Amino acid sequence: MANANVRMPLIFADGMVLQRNKPIPVWGWADANEKIEVHFKQQTKTITADATGKWMVKFDAEKAGGPFVLSIKGKNQIVLKDVLVGEVWICSGQSNMEFQMYKLPDFETQKAQANNVMIRQFLVAQDLSGTPKEELKEGKWTNANAESLKDFTAVGYFFAQKIYADLKVPIGIINTSWGGTCVETWTSREALANNNDFKNSVAHIPQVNMDAVFETYKKSLLDNIQKVQGFEVSLNNENQFKTPDFNDSKWPEIKIPSLWENQQIGNIDGVVWMRKSIVLTAQQAQQGAVLHLSKIDDEDVTYVNGVQVGTNKLWDAPRKYTIPSGILKEGINVIAVRITDYTGGGGIYGDPSDLKLTFNDSEIKIDGAWKFNVVQVKIAISPNSFPSLLYNAMVNPLIPYAFQGVLWYQGEANVWRAHQYKKAFPLLIQDWRTQWGQGDFPFYYVQLSTFDEFGGNSNKGSRWAELREAQSETLHVKNTGMAVTTDIGNAKDIHPTNKKDVGLRLAAIALNNLYGQKGVFGGPIYKAHQIKGKQIVLTFDVIGGGLSTPNNAELKGFEIAGNDKVFYSAKAFIKDNKIIVSSDEVLNPLAVRYGWADDDTEINLFNKEKFPASPFRTDNWELITANEKYKINP
Repeated sequence: MANANVRMPLIFADGMVLQRNKPIPVWGWADANEKIEVHFKQQTKTITADATGKWMVKFDAEKAGGPFVLSIKGKNQIVLKDVLVGEVWICSGQSNMEFQMYKLPDFETQKAQANNVMIRQFLVAQDLSGTPKEELKEGKWTNANAESLKDFTAVGYFFAQKIYADLKVPIGIINTSWGGTCVETWTSREALANNNDFKNSVAHIPQVNMDAVFETYKKSLLDNIQKVQGFEVSLNNENQFKTPDFNDSKWPEIKIPSLWENQQIGNIDGVVWMRKSIVLTAQQAQQGAVLHLSKIDDEDVTYVNGVQVGTNKLWDAPRKYTIPSGILKEGINVIAVRITDYTGGGGIYGDPSDLKLTFNDSEIKIDGAWKFNVVQVKIAISPNSFPSLLYNAMVNPLIPYAFQGVLWYQGEANVWRAHQYKKAFPLLIQDWRTQWGQGDFPFYYVQLSTFDEFGGNSNKGSRWAELREAQSETLHVKNTGMAVTTDIGNAKDIHPTNKKDVGLRLAAIALNNLYGQKGVFGGPIYKAHQIKGKQIVLTFDVIGGGLSTPNNAELKGFEIAGNDKVFYSAKAFIKDNKIIVSSDEVLNPLAVRYGWADDDTEINLFNKEKFPASPFRTDNWELITANEKYKINP
């Protein structure tokens, strides 16, 4: 066997943060049977690499401090400098955890204030694998300074900032996240295969060869798009698509505004043309006009009657383009938009009221049906194509690195299977705890915020409310905590920008549960109800100093139903820290729901510590996602 230098996982590097007050695993690779000596502070450990060259030692627990030096010596020597010991947290999930600091409206202010070498992030590079990997694709430790802050997870940074302010010990964030990902891709194959709810889904899947999967996926993706639109995916003649004379009668239609992942185009990245024909009067054609296209993910070039009127490369920027005089005409006019989507969601999205053509004295709505043509598809395997792809590549290589706990923000990608999330999410938590073997470490997560994706409510059903319920029920799992965010979301944006309060609420849980700052760290949680004639009386846990509303406003968001299961908006008021709910429409009430909607912006029950109550229902009536199950869909 050729000589191999001692080699360390990428997470062992200059500037790393090790977990205090716990045994510290250190591992790597060398020649088979090579003797390895590892030094840290006053400790020295020796080990002989096994027959495969792998080795691991465990240092005794150390107190917070640093910087220190960690050295590893075999046939060669590795010296790691600027090593801190403090609190290490794994930050994981999908886009709202991935959401980087540079996307914040006040990023320049945050950057100017950032200069804390005691807060550090290890950013795990995004990667997929069909089998568990031992090493990460890429990753490095960076300090929270003006240069590096832009790539920090915003939620994780504000959490770390608060924990550091209170504890004054180094804080390390291991950021392993990927937008748009479902919980099953973060769960090990072993856990899924041994679970009754998922074993049939994974039983017949071989160990995945990603090259073979890629070819199968490529053919499947292109065949599906061709079937949807009735013709091939091609860039040929695309220059014609901007012209008003082009005949788009054979193009299929799509609803605007809405990301195309939610419609027949499906989960693709690439280039799509969209066209809309409108009819103008002679008077309108002669006026100045402004084209409003809400937001476009990621990039657009927009034409009116063949003339470019605007372009933008920011996925979350409102599009507002002035149309120069002489472009509009009496009769039929054509708006054509060439959209390029690089990753995540794609298409025109936002508020329907922001899709319009405005004149001096009137406006024309342009939401609704648009024509579309997919002309190019970026072929890349989705992390959701198979189970465990992200666990294998972005979690398994971190094991058994010592840390304090996990911060998790995910669920948007699971709303279609919200009911099954009651099993899938606790399974992930147990899986990670089993794989690490560090006991029931803290697992704190963010409940989904408001987002009006489907217009769901109590009477037609709400997938988002059902997912929030699954998250609430996961509090029954030992050593978990949930940050409620109903009051800091954005019904029109799945990526609300108030990440500071999210981080602070997670920090409040940690400070109370782990770090000795006893107090109220969450909002009211529904406990029980009692039917008293035409009223239902609700009781709560975690009421803190008492139930309240901002500025003593009238309670909103409560609904009540009788035997017909039809919900009506209800009158609700606080009395003796209980809530009494009723409606003149429901004489014999059976159930109450609170905040049971995709968009729960208006709900306003808090405790006096200003933590919002989690949405809930008192009934056990069947949910609209009750029969939706996880399926492999490469």
